[in-house]
Amino acid sequence: MSYLLLIDDEPQEFVRLVHAALPALSCRVEIARTGAEGIARLRDDRPYVVLLNLHLSDQSGVAVYHRIREFDCQIPVIFMTGSTDASAAIEAMREGAYDCLFKPLDVTLLGRVVGEALDIARRPVVPSAFDSSSAESPSSSNLVGSCPAMRKVYKTIGLVAAQDFPVLITGESGTGKELVARAIHQHSNRGARTFMGLNAAAIPENLLESELFGYEKGAFTGANQRKIGKFEHCHGGTLFLDEIGDMPAASQAKILRLLQEQAFERVGGNETVRADVRLIAATHRDLSAWVPAGRFRADLFYRLSVFPIHLPPLRERREDLPELVTHFLRRFSRELGRAVFDIAPEALERLQRYSWPGNIRELQSVLKQALLRASGSVLLPSFLPGPLGETPKRAGSFKESPGLESFIRGRLRPDSCDLYAETHRQLDRFLLPRVLDYTRGSQHKAASLLGIARQTLRHKLREQGYAASIPGKTMIICEDSWQTANEA
Repeated sequence: MSYLLLIDDEPQEFVRLVHAALPALSCRVEIARTGAEGIARLRDDRPYVVLLNLHLSDQSGVAVYHRIREFDCQIPVIFMTGSTDASAAIEAMREGAYDCLFKPLDVTLLGRVVGEALDIARRPVVPSAFDSSSAESPSSSNLVGSCPAMRKVYKTIGLVAAQDFPVLITGESGTGKELVARAIHQHSNRGARTFMGLNAAAIPENLLESELFGYEKGAFTGANQRKIGKFEHCHGGTLFLDEIGDMPAASQAKILRLLQEQAFERVGGNETVRADVRLIAATHRDLSAWVPAGRFRADLFYRLSVFPIHLPPLRERREDLPELVTHFLRRFSRELGRAVFDIAPEALERLQRYSWPGNIRELQSVLKQALLRASGSVLLPSFLPGPLGETPKRAGSFKESPGLESFIRGRLRPDSCDLYAETHRQLDRFLLPRVLDYTRGSQHKAASLLGIARQTLRHKLREQGYAASIPGKTMIICEDSWQTANEA
């Protein structure tokens, strides 16, 4: 029978999940609660697959992984982590793990990954020693987010980081492509060497080659001395070339030669310069569509896209928004000297409803502006800039009418129905904003004053279309209210 070894110090839940995920695979599960116990069990009886927690009580999961590899380098090892830190998944995949699963574990995903690993493990294997020195763990990445699309990005970074071939990062502007490039460099063998970034779209065409490859003295008017380009500066390191889709054709040809030969000439020179540089390119363009149209070199595209990484736009990873907001609030609060470390639920809801055409870059801008407006320790909706900070309204506008009596008289018609309930709703529209103004936005005091439960008040506010109130400002979003809230 297939044998799966689970190395985890809190295994009860995972045993149940494994059996739920693998009902038809006839797989027995052995449990080790520490790394040392896991190594001992593995030596006594070789498992088909190992499920390994990255964070164990006696030692790190990576250290256990190295011991497993010394014993047998062909056992599929699946890491598990409860951490949302990008570095955990990146490091796990960089070490050569079969996969990295995030807690809480998804039963369907667990079944698929373990099932595939078991299928591989059942094939004939030849155990062999694996000599691996423990590398120093890189510092945490600035990548934030734990949605499935971002987890896939982290694992891809881990797979590609140790390689030296080019990487093409695609995605809309503002999604964080440079952060991914820095993470690849940081987790690569070049991590201690130079990383430089250059935006091809921000440099005039006649200056781009000089920036990339440098120039010789006298190459053109004003070239009074030799200048070293970015590729020479990055010898042994990584060059991040952003917006490569906007690069002119002549520069594309020189980039292609550099990738093929690791050699180039400075502008105005004949000397061949050797440079050991890893190129990471990025673009928001659809290069696969530009190639047939002749707008981008096909040979360069195929060179760059050996290992593409696509970053999702923010609107497709809304579940990451609370984590992103918390991260940026803490970061920008320190930078701006503010003491705002939390966000009101109503403000977060507005951010989650927004479409974010500018992606992460726009979110950063919005939060910086909000912090500059903020007072107190909580970010309120009114601090948000532009339309995000305005009181939302339904279609229509406030209309004044003579009052409740006129409303009732106007509804006294043979075809009217539910007049009692409708009148109470109109009374709530008149009464609730005034009570909240009086209590300076305190729903607890307002409920006490009205003699109703706080939950009932909240239900009435939602029913009427009122947003939450803040001290001194009651925000009304209903229509056809016959008086506005700022009338006392």
